[in-house]
Amino acid sequence: MNRLHHTTSPYLRQHADNPVDWWPWNNEAIAKARAENKPIFLSVGYSTCHWCHVMAHESFEDTGTAALLNDFFICIKLDREERPDIDHLYMTALQAMTGSGGWPMSLWLTPDLEPFYCATYIPRDMFRQICRRIHELWDARPAEVRQQAGAITEALRSYLSTGRAGPTARPLDDNLIHNAIEHYRAAHDSVHGGFGSAPKFPQPSALNFLFRCGGREMALHQLRAMAEGGIHDQLGGGFHRYSTDERWLVPHFEKMLYDQAQLIISYTEAWQITGDLYYQDIARRTADYVLRDLTSSVGAFYAAEDADSEGIEGKFYTWTCDELKSLLGVNTHAFTRAHGGEVLFGKMAEPERSLLFAARNRRSRPHRDEKIITSWNGLMISALARLVDPSGSALGAAIRSADYLIDRGPCRTETVPGLLDDYANLGIALLDLYEATLEPRWLRKSISCADQMLGLFYDSQNGGFFQTTDPVVIVRAKDSHDGAEPSGNAQAALLLLRLAPHGDRERYRAAAQKTLALFGGMLNDAPQAAPQLLCALDLALREPVEITFTGDDVGRLLAVVHEQYLPNRVIRHQHGSTPFAQICANRACHAPVSDPDELRKQLLTVSRKVSNGLAA
Repeated sequence: MNRLHHTTSPYLRQHADNPVDWWPWNNEAIAKARAENKPIFLSVGYSTCHWCHVMAHESFEDTGTAALLNDFFICIKLDREERPDIDHLYMTALQAMTGSGGWPMSLWLTPDLEPFYCATYIPRDMFRQICRRIHELWDARPAEVRQQAGAITEALRSYLSTGRAGPTARPLDDNLIHNAIEHYRAAHDSVHGGFGSAPKFPQPSALNFLFRCGGREMALHQLRAMAEGGIHDQLGGGFHRYSTDERWLVPHFEKMLYDQAQLIISYTEAWQITGDLYYQDIARRTADYVLRDLTSSVGAFYAAEDADSEGIEGKFYTWTCDELKSLLGVNTHAFTRAHGGEVLFGKMAEPERSLLFAARNRRSRPHRDEKIITSWNGLMISALARLVDPSGSALGAAIRSADYLIDRGPCRTETVPGLLDDYANLGIALLDLYEATLEPRWLRKSISCADQMLGLFYDSQNGGFFQTTDPVVIVRAKDSHDGAEPSGNAQAALLLLRLAPHGDRERYRAAAQKTLALFGGMLNDAPQAAPQLLCALDLALREPVEITFTGDDVGRLLAVVHEQYLPNRVIRHQHGSTPFAQICANRACHAPVSDPDELRKQLLTVSRKVSNGLAA
């Protein structure tokens, strides 16, 4: 037993019985390293990570390897989902030093937290050799090691704290957006959908940008290919983390809350743009998965489900020929021809889907990571608030999660302080709830969240937002690159721009524009790295479409608005005796209407004008 028994992170608790003398990341562990003049071995992962499990079984559960670690180093375990600020910092070092990244991440740091050796998964024998060699170097040439670590840290500080490519003299205008679209066209897989070759990730931020700014056909192609592929759980709904092949057929089987949330929005927007109910069905089935399998008793949403069950990756989701034959009988051949065998793909008809789903539910389920992360819950609240669900169950679930997070207070998890993306994503979620319900309390709370975010993270001198307030980290980075989740700076800028018509207009808009200017060089040189920032730029460049509802009984009118794709809209509500809606766009206002069909006609006219010049 080690100190991880006293933590709440499922990932850390998975290692609580290791013979390694693990510490969680805290000041006490760092002080011990300094007092004993020992390097720190920092192991970073997360509870649903397959290769993290492999390295744990091979090395961290091995007494001989543990003895080396305990003798030579102060050993710290970090859950990357609890502390993405620390993970981001050292992942940048890993990628710079090795050319690649991933988890588990294995790092050796000086007692001052400066990295000098980094790797990902390391087989046990090689891991032991590296431990011995680093110990020898630290004993024989500590000054040389510290000098190397200091140089690496200084390069990190320069790279991470100045807005990457820095401000650009080029104007922040539509040319940056058009340039980014051409980058996506060059990388587009016109056969299988998506961008580049295997492995392929969903990249929802890129889909957001393409829907909003042009290239819609590329986004729709990817979404349909994913929906029909094995990356989509054809039986239970929801999406796996990525596809190992270029055709979206063979997934890595983890299911992450942030993927479900963002893809619900992507498929909802695809339906709004095309009117094709197929996309809406995928969005609703993904929401059904979350409400069924990732919802806690307190109403908030759990973080993830593992790829492994019973120690085998994908066992819960895959099938043998004998299993299919026992369930489908004479229909097995036709079924496998249409839907594959081991991994299922393609839209499935009843009753086969229900039959297989019921049989699968009798299996041992994968481990579920039951952390409640504010940032990821914010993404899911937004998704459920924007989902068109006549039953109201999705919106009700979004409200319950929001109430829980507000009552819990400003934090990332129960024991970890909030980071930039926690405040930004929650602020956007509360604003989306206001637009879905017209309840003023959500707008007030969104503005409060934005004000706290500005006070804690905004760099008023240089622009942009720091990711963390933690004084211990060696660099307070400003993240701008979109990964599996949108960057905190992009979400912060979007929140402020969307709130500007409601709140402190000039202060919010100025902070957002200064943030965009800080990252202007990157938007010019590597636009595909930050599509969500480009969405914020698009919002900053456009006059919003303002829709004002008057009266208390406007539910039918509000439902019409949520059928339309209008990303630059502003929704307002004011009390009155007669319910009606009025649209103002391009410095002109339409006549107020109380009939949903008339409102729909006006919105279609406005939508066509807004979309003028974008790819259909």
